[in-house]
Amino acid sequence: MIDTHAHIYASEFDNDRDLVVERALNQGIDKILLPNIDLESIEPMLATEAAYPTICRSMMGLHPCYVDSNVDQTLATIYSWFSKHNFIAVGEIGIDLYWDKTYRTEQEKAFVTQLNWAKEMQLPVVIHTRDSIEETLSLLRGEQDGSLHGVFHCFGGSVEEAKAINDLGFHLGLGGVSTFKNGGMDQVIPHLDMDYVILETDCPYLAPVPHRGKRNEPAYTELVANRIATLRELTLEQVDNITTHNAKTLFNL
Repeated sequence: MIDTHAHIYASEFDNDRDLVVERALNQGIDKILLPNIDLESIEPMLATEAAYPTICRSMMGLHPCYVDSNVDQTLATIYSWFSKHNFIAVGEIGIDLYWDKTYRTEQEKAFVTQLNWAKEMQLPVVIHTRDSIEETLSLLRGEQDGSLHGVFHCFGGSVEEAKAINDLGFHLGLGGVSTFKNGGMDQVIPHLDMDYVILETDCPYLAPVPHRGKRNEPAYTELVANRIATLRELTLEQVDNITTHNAKTLFNL
């Protein structure tokens, strides 16, 4: 299995990162993909990738929650990293209107700018949306020239939203929310196109049941896969095979 979205470089894992990776391997999670968020996360992310070079692969991007009035300068620094290191994706990028709408214009600029990097470098994009699915889809439609591909990570939307995302050629990243009793995903997952589904944790956030509210980690990817298997009436092995194939293809692993 592949955890396609994990922040194991975060300080929450500083005391037991080796054990976290070991538990993931013991659960059959053999690849852990690391999305960048801001300028401060680059160094710990690359250090984590270097520590586990056969397991971890890094992405480069600016998360919408870290966009501010210095967006041009920050983007220039982020972009400069693509010439220094081999990244598997542009991410995580997107629009977040949940916490703060102050820099909405700057968020949109950063998103479109980074989508164009992806087109230029022929890389997939990893998209973060919160209270912004329509805004994000609208911007994406405006930039989609047939070459953009990627994933809407931490998907927790409707069947209609899933179809709109798939119609643009994008995957759905399913994580801990898929296991929440009140998350509504039990009504959505049975209708998803499995050719567009990949697994993720978004650790240390959004731990799946029965660990909800605690620190999440890559080993819990299997709990998400199990939930999908139950809802789709598939075996765990089938879900593993489908989602691993999708992730390897999407991220060119």
